[in-house]
Amino acid sequence: MAEDKDDKDAEQTEEQAGGKKKKLILFGIIGIVLIITVVLVLWLFGGSSSQEQQASSGSGSPAPSSSPRPEIGNALYVGMPRAFVFIVPGDSRERTVQIKAQLMVRGEENEELAKMHIPLIEGTLHEVFSSSTADRLKTAEGKGQLRELALAEVRSALEEVTGNPVVEQVLFTSLVMQ
Repeated sequence: MAEDKDDKDAEQTEEQAGGKKKKLILFGIIGIVLIITVVLVLWLFGGSSSQEQQASSGSGSPAPSSSPRPEIGNALYVGMPRAFVFIVPGDSRERTVQIKAQLMVRGEENEELAKMHIPLIEGTLHEVFSSSTADRLKTAEGKGQLRELALAEVRSALEEVTGNPVVEQVLFTSLVMQ
C-alpha cells in the first residue's frame, strides 16, 4: 500500500510538472504574438504622413502648414504619471472626476523639457481641472473648452520657466465622472 501511495504521489508531481511546462509554453507563445503585434502596429502606423512624403519627394521647399508655427520634429507624447482625481460642484450634489491626460510635444528637446517639469504641469492641470463644474464636463463642448484652458495654462506656466511653450496639445485619454 505504501508503494501505491508513493506511485500516486510521483504521478501527481509528474502531472504538475507537465502542466507547468504547458503553461510556460503558452505564455511564451502569447508573448511572441504580442511582440509581433506591437512591431506590426508600429510599422504600419509609424510611417511618414502623405504631407511629409510630398515635401520630401516633391519640391525642395516644405509644404505650407496650416498651423501658425512651424513643426519641429515628430509628435511625441508625454504621459502624466498619475490620473487627476478631484471633486467638482454639480447640479444636485458634488461629483468626483478622474481624468487621465497626456501631452503632445514636438521634438525630443520639448519632450525632455516636459518630463523635467512634470510636477509644474501636474499642479497647473489640477488647478484648471478642479475649477470646472459637472455641468461643463457633461458636454463635449465643455470638455473641449477645458482642454483649451488646460493647454493655455500649461503653456503659460512652462513659458515662464523655460522661455518656450513646449506643449502643443493636452489630450484626455480617459475622463470618468461619478
